[in-house]
Amino acid sequence: MADRISKKHRSWNMSRIRGKDTKPELSLRSLLHRRGYRFRLHDPKLPGRPDLVLRKHHSVVFVHGCYWHRHRGCPKATNPRTRVEFWQEKFAGTVERDRKKARQLQDMGWRVITVWECELERNPESAVGAVCRELERGDTNGA
Repeated sequence: MADRISKKHRSWNMSRIRGKDTKPELSLRSLLHRRGYRFRLHDPKLPGRPDLVLRKHHSVVFVHGCYWHRHRGCPKATNPRTRVEFWQEKFAGTVERDRKKARQLQDMGWRVITVWECELERNPESAVGAVCRELERGDTNGA
């Protein structure tokens, strides 16, 4: 099936998809800040450039979009009907890269917390509460 829009317009559409400062990320940042947490954003020195870095808690937070990062069981993690093989490879690469970066961070002694876009949309207070509980849980590696 041919694309219904031109290559130029498709490229423009795709360029509008942001990798940082997304609505879910801004929402979580605001909720955490209101609860007194202070953090740095997108530290380039850390693997995967985590969305939030809470050094005091030796924790990082990734805010994942359900579609791109393939949230299991989520209705937002749909599959395109065209170029299926291409998209499966692309999604698999994203998921594998997420795993690899989380493993690297854990090996460095960081606690890795993942928050899903749909959780923040459905119940933001519950999502931020889960993050706060994880942050207050204590050291993971005695670091």
